[in-house]
Amino acid sequence: MSSEPLSPDGTTPPTGTASPKEPTSPVDPTDTDRDAAPQFVLPLVARIEKAAPPARTDALETAARAVLTMLADERSVGDGEWARAVRDWQDARIRKVVRRARGAEWRRASALPGVTVVGATAEVRVFPPVPLGGWPKDLARLQVSGTDLTDPEPPAAPGPEGPVLWLSPGLDMSAGKAMAQSGHGAQLAWWELTGAERAAWAASGFALAVRTAEPARWEALVASGLPVVRDAGYTEIAPGSCTVVADHPALRARLAAS
Repeated sequence: MSSEPLSPDGTTPPTGTASPKEPTSPVDPTDTDRDAAPQFVLPLVARIEKAAPPARTDALETAARAVLTMLADERSVGDGEWARAVRDWQDARIRKVVRRARGAEWRRASALPGVTVVGATAEVRVFPPVPLGGWPKDLARLQVSGTDLTDPEPPAAPGPEGPVLWLSPGLDMSAGKAMAQSGHGAQLAWWELTGAERAAWAASGFALAVRTAEPARWEALVASGLPVVRDAGYTEIAPGSCTVVADHPALRARLAAS
């Protein structure tokens, strides 16, 4: 369910430098410079009640919006209380780990500093980044497995004008893994947008769709110049696998004009 595995590291790293402006892919397994930086992880917790689990696609979309909400939060920028952790996290690999909670677990997680984003059926709470071995105990005890989510109906085709995070049709990912990868894709798009484009996306409530690309379209998407997530291969899939292409209309228009 995690994008990257947990490892023991209880130290507090020094303040990082400014976030990258034009990353090729922060989860590229060949990018050794990012491995040299102190490693942080962005915790996400999905509410999955036994009686009413969320739909898979809605969970993926809600997780992506949760990542964007954290990045845009005033506490994550400038001198905000989460800004140092967010900078340090973005200086290294943008690791994300998705865990599940229900009942009292969810209530305890909701009491910790963070932001809850609500979808049509899904609830995802995102927390400021923590060192790999420095999870709060109420999050560390949560399970990573157990997110075998499904869609009751096939999701509708996305609108032609909105942002779409296209998933690879050739990879079999758990819902938790796909949630983390969708978050990566949203973050890559965010990094490449201008301030005005970011503000417009935020004003829309970070409207987006997550869909699996048709095989015939996937290779063209990967080669299009749009942001591509290449996984480091720590869990579920092979290193270097292209998992998501972030198709934001502003980025698409920029490519068309170049």
